[in-house]
Amino acid sequence: MKESIFSFHNLLFGVYPYICLGVFFIGSWMRFDREQYTWKTDSTQLLSKDNVRLGSILFHVGVLLIFLGHFVGLLTPHFIFAAIMPDITHQYLAITAGTIFGLTAFIGGIILWFRRFFNPRIALTGRWADKFVLTWVMLTLIFGLLTIPTSIGHAGHGDPRVVTSLAEWIQSIVYLYPNPAFIEGVDTVFKLHLFFGMTVFLIFPFTRLVHIWSAPFSYLTRSYQLVRTKRLKYQEIERYDLGKSPEQ
Repeated sequence: MKESIFSFHNLLFGVYPYICLGVFFIGSWMRFDREQYTWKTDSTQLLSKDNVRLGSILFHVGVLLIFLGHFVGLLTPHFIFAAIMPDITHQYLAITAGTIFGLTAFIGGIILWFRRFFNPRIALTGRWADKFVLTWVMLTLIFGLLTIPTSIGHAGHGDPRVVTSLAEWIQSIVYLYPNPAFIEGVDTVFKLHLFFGMTVFLIFPFTRLVHIWSAPFSYLTRSYQLVRTKRLKYQEIERYDLGKSPEQ
């Protein structure tokens, strides 16, 4: 019997992605338009500095590189990769990069997760939404890392079809000809990773993740700021009290 177009698989991987993307874009615009005072990172550094710098750097660098790798690796048309490298090489490249960047983000995320839940000051003042979204992102990372042993197994048998199937499915979503049939045969762990990843876009506008839209890239090009220490400031005050100029 032919599978119905309204099967759970088709709804999850043919309709749900557009629901997530629609909420992602429209919800972000509405929140910026209506609730700009909530558009912030809600940093916990003032409450506690323990491990925040290490965890934050590892997590953000890892996540950004994962996103860049997914963007390039899955949205680049297959014929371009085929002209550069064999499919099996592409798969080993994805495995290597995913392992390195995924573990980097995971280690940083674990540090931030334990701070969020077990640091007394942060746990007491933190919001439920902050704990939920960090936990959800960490689960997405975990399922992503769990796909690596399966990918290694496929690559070891010279089977690169998983990478090409996932790329074809994502490109079908982005180019508006959704075809869930591309990933019908992939392992369940990949589908779980896809579900959790798509849901990140769904919950994005309702959490602190919106600060990604306001990433401070201008910091890289802005002029240097002159910051004086309190000690120097007090020395200048003393000189003025003695009737001397700061240059004397």
